[in-house]
Amino acid sequence: MTFLPRQEPFVCEHCGCAVEPIEHGPCRNHCPLCLYSKHVDALGPGDRASVCQGLMEPITLDQDGKRGWMILHRCIACGKLIPNKTAPDDQIIEFMERKGSDGAQLSS
Repeated sequence: MTFLPRQEPFVCEHCGCAVEPIEHGPCRNHCPLCLYSKHVDALGPGDRASVCQGLMEPITLDQDGKRGWMILHRCIACGKLIPNKTAPDDQIIEFMERKGSDGAQLSS
């Protein structure tokens, strides 16, 4: 699997937030406010080869011993599941509160 690091600004298609790249840290691939992403990669991170282009809904958080907090995204269009590392400024507490009130289960 190839990894092509991309630090690109974008506008979140879910909430409209103007998202800037992370200055010092991992490549940002999701909105820090609503945690939604977009299905743009096919074979590996950064390849931008996906024909789907669907929104990726954050469905749960999981704690990975080596990578830290991970967001599990599910594509609304095709159903593909993709785990993504959280960024330092992600609003994960707010996400957990929203998901908790929805009755959704969080991994730990």
